Amino acid sequence: MKRILILLFAGLSACTTPTPEKKAPNSNPIISEMTINQTIDTLKLKKEIKDFDRLAKGVRHAASLWRDEDGSATDFAVFCKKNYITSEAERELFFEKVSRNLESIYGHFNKITLDLKENIDLNNGATLDIDKDFNAYSVGAHLLDDLYVNKIAFSIALNFPYYTLEEKGKFDRSYSRKSWAMVRLGDVFDSRVPAELQQAATKAETDADIYISEYNIEMGMLRTESGKQIFPDKMSLLSHWNLRDEIKANYGNAESGKEKQEMIYKVMERIINQDIPGKVINNPQVQWAPFSNKVLKDGKEIVCPAEPDQRYQQIINNFQAAKAIDAFSPEMNTFIARKFYSEMEIPQEETEAMFDGYLRSPQLAKIGAVIEKRLGRSLRPYDIWYDGFKSRSTIPPQDLDTKTTVKYPNPKAFEADMPGMLMKLGWSKERAEFLASKITVDPARGSGHAWGASMKGEKAHLRTRIHESGMDYKGYNIAVHEFGHNVEQTNSLYNVDYYLLNGVPNTAFTEALAFIFQSRDLLLLGIKSNQPDLDKLNTLDTGWSLMEIMGIGMVDMKIWKWLYAHPEATAAELKVAVLFITKEVWNTYFTPIFGIKDQPILGIYSHMISNPLYLPAYSYGQIIEFQLEEYLSGKNFANEIDRIYQQGKLIPQLWMEGAVGTKISVKPILNKLDKALD
Repeated sequence: MKRILILLFAGLSACTTPTPEKKAPNSNPIISEMTINQTIDTLKLKKEIKDFDRLAKGVRHAASLWRDEDGSATDFAVFCKKNYITSEAERELFFEKVSRNLESIYGHFNKITLDLKENIDLNNGATLDIDKDFNAYSVGAHLLDDLYVNKIAFSIALNFPYYTLEEKGKFDRSYSRKSWAMVRLGDVFDSRVPAELQQAATKAETDADIYISEYNIEMGMLRTESGKQIFPDKMSLLSHWNLRDEIKANYGNAESGKEKQEMIYKVMERIINQDIPGKVINNPQVQWAPFSNKVLKDGKEIVCPAEPDQRYQQIINNFQAAKAIDAFSPEMNTFIARKFYSEMEIPQEETEAMFDGYLRSPQLAKIGAVIEKRLGRSLRPYDIWYDGFKSRSTIPPQDLDTKTTVKYPNPKAFEADMPGMLMKLGWSKERAEFLASKITVDPARGSGHAWGASMKGEKAHLRTRIHESGMDYKGYNIAVHEFGHNVEQTNSLYNVDYYLLNGVPNTAFTEALAFIFQSRDLLLLGIKSNQPDLDKLNTLDTGWSLMEIMGIGMVDMKIWKWLYAHPEATAAELKVAVLFITKEVWNTYFTPIFGIKDQPILGIYSHMISNPLYLPAYSYGQIIEFQLEEYLSGKNFANEIDRIYQQGKLIPQLWMEGAVGTKISVKPILNKLDKALD
């Protein structure tokens, strides 16, 4: 599941381009090179200043953010001479004061944002348009503007300048924790985005999130071509998460599992193609035969137009809002680059090359052959979600549902059990109670998410979908995933030595811990697996799952590249492009394994709609998870997780080296796959 990233400042998501070291033109460059050099030379005369490189970088960075409304070139020079800190002791004191104040700002704005989103995010009754308006409101949108007006932003940027990813990569392990925290302070004011553009970007993403959170398919109203109902009454599945999980659940259903999977796959195709009848979405009043696409009400077929291209309009809206920000990013000027070079801090080209190499690995076709043998049939496109390697695949789904609904009838029951779950994983009673006390559980309207606190004293929120009858196994499995996120969020906030280092390098690292927790869901239920060769089966499952998520990540990246190449595209044109891209990626990587061409299934993921370019982080999350699991084997699980996640927000490779002693790589997975397949 996705982790919500609250960008209370525009500057928290630094700005980037496919060639990140090439700067985009300043939107209003009023500070000349001559003024910059004269200012630097004048400050160099102060004998207290020793680090001339940092001085020059600070002046240049502040100049890149200066606008007409901030004053003249002379005003800029005077400001720098007055506000550049020459004493290292004063600079450290300045850093401590700013850190404390930012924690207060972030923390309280985070709480306000949670409150404003509550009526949309939580299943607490009907929603009104005013709820959606508050949900889309970005409480921190004008904060950066204010901090530039009162010159606080310039004081910070001047003394704690922004470093590019390439520059950060040159800092070796001798760099102190405090030095890294100071580097992270420099990330806060890396760009200057007008408040109205930041607000528009927030609204576009929020609208897309609402669209997805309300996109349910009433499974009990689906019919075969002969009119048969094959799903239970009142089963309502959210796209795409619950539809995918229902496919997974039916691998253990020998009687009707394949029939159900085929129908769900047809539903997915209708959603991707946007020929799904509009009236069948969130509507338990009509029946729908997905294969013929007929809609019936009271036993009679009715005319029902397809949903307009709303799915693709959400992507267009996100793209246009992001593109409007590009010109205001002095370091990097596309959303693609901001996402990879700043937020993920892993180059996009490096990501794509890793995915391409893994997806072409011969081991994947061998796993496919194993799955075919286990299924006793040829592979179908939805078998990208094959779930038969997991321990739960041997347990009837209804047995798991019964166990979880009784154990967790409501959110508070899950919350009350969190200390016990943590103790089962190895935390002491005292430590488990501390971590659990910083997490609260809420009933989600959509699929759910984990939302961390942004200051000490506040709680992280675990939001998960719970039916009236209680938490079914699918909901429980997702809740355990989100619980992993919350443990990371709590650990990397309360146990990190400097506030500016709170968190993780990027979302992949919190996904890794969420996956690790999720893989232990049966253990937490008290169910032990007696499967032979369990370690080999887990390796095959990891290898296959990574193939699926990397393929989807490739689609996500290609869609955004297409958008930048066709910035005036309509939703209808984007739909055609997405269908082409999904089939192209499928034919390149999946056809050699599945023996089927031109499948659009990789376009179903909801993240593409509501959380742009999030999916590549999932692949890294699984890679990191595998490396962590290999490292954790035979060690004290709880102690190591605490140690690893207390590293905070270092750059990815440095964090990984500190965690397990090696960099992020798919080689350990491929090597272990060879052994498992042997």
